Amino acid sequence: MGAPPGYRPSAWVHLLHQLPRADFQLRPVPSGFAPQEQEYQQALLLVAALAGLGLGLSLIFIAVYLIRFCCCRPPEPPGSKSPTPGGGCVTWSCIVALLVGCTGIGIGFYGNSETSDGVSQLSSALLHANHTLSTIDHLVLETVERLGEAVRTELTTLEEVLEPRTELVAAARGAQLQAEVVAQQLQGLAFWQGVPLSPLQVAEDVSFMEEYRWLAYVLLLLLELLVCLFTLLGLAKQSKWLVIVMTVMSLLVLVLSWGSMGLEAATAVGLSDFCSNPDPYILNLTQEETGLSSDILSYYFLCNQAVSNPFQQRLSLSQRALASIHSQLLGMERGAVRQFPSAQKPLLSLEETLNVTEGNFHQLVALLHCRGLHKDYGAALRGLCEDALEGLLFLLLFSLLSAGALATALCSLPQAWALFPPSDDYDDTDDDDPFNPQESKRFVQWQSSI
Repeated sequence: MGAPPGYRPSAWVHLLHQLPRADFQLRPVPSGFAPQEQEYQQALLLVAALAGLGLGLSLIFIAVYLIRFCCCRPPEPPGSKSPTPGGGCVTWSCIVALLVGCTGIGIGFYGNSETSDGVSQLSSALLHANHTLSTIDHLVLETVERLGEAVRTELTTLEEVLEPRTELVAAARGAQLQAEVVAQQLQGLAFWQGVPLSPLQVAEDVSFMEEYRWLAYVLLLLLELLVCLFTLLGLAKQSKWLVIVMTVMSLLVLVLSWGSMGLEAATAVGLSDFCSNPDPYILNLTQEETGLSSDILSYYFLCNQAVSNPFQQRLSLSQRALASIHSQLLGMERGAVRQFPSAQKPLLSLEETLNVTEGNFHQLVALLHCRGLHKDYGAALRGLCEDALEGLLFLLLFSLLSAGALATALCSLPQAWALFPPSDDYDDTDDDDPFNPQESKRFVQWQSSI
């Protein structure tokens, strides 16, 4: 099958497509794209479930680590103010983890933008294809209406005017028959007319879903960015309450990161299966949704020399009929204008209609060629299988870095706030403030000395 112009499956598509797949019973599943089959759906769900397994293991590891930290920590001597050994290492490990998380956030913003660009390219290709199909329908309708009007008015008037000349009447009737042939053949060119599947509706649905997907990821990225920044602020100011709140928020973002990782992994694997060989699935799906013949769909989706133009016969018949009408009008103009001056006006009107019809016919020939729609098909595949898939992989990397950084931070933060001095809640109070406990204590001592 011929690949669309400019599209070749990328190395990432080949790599992801070669990954093994299995259903819930761990039986191997073919990597061909078949979303309607239960085994393939189970294979993608199993890929997403791996992220759930990773989340469970992360939570177990964090819980075991914190329990060990709380229960196995040696007791401090009373009145000891010496810093805990390794305290600085714990704080710096938390800071480094949060900085890695910020780096992942930057990667996530880039991946979200790439995915959005790919989906926008898909929507633009669908809109351009819809414009082409609508233009074909419009040109066919306009031309058929013009020819029908010409048959009902000008050619009927010519028959009445040229009635004394039987050979001219026969020419007028012949032109009428040829005009009906052209109209009949042209009606069969509007192949998308009445089809329930609308590229415009598909483009609008895709754009609608993409807007919400893009917004959801932006909110997730901003949430994690705020968690990282406020956690760093709490560590810098040694504010225990801020670090505790950010620890709880880090746990929430950790769950969201693993969840998004599962969705991204399953989507990337399914998209790679589709992009490795998209033609068969697209052909079958479009034929089911539209009811069009496989000859027409193969011509536009494959567009190679092995597939002939299914409209070539209609175009050839229409072209011959238009040439016949032109010659008949020329013969009537030479033999009837001098003898029947009243025939000049309908003949001029017919010539104008014929010129417009020939212009529309040449536009139809160009639009019906497979190059235009096949180019839109290639642009849609490039947007989906290159930019969108690349963006998904960057989002997957963001989720992985985010999950690792937040898991490290959750292990380090409780140790970090345990190292904070017990008076951190009063760091920001003024020394002259009478409500400051230290100042109140000095005031009581001053009173007793008096």
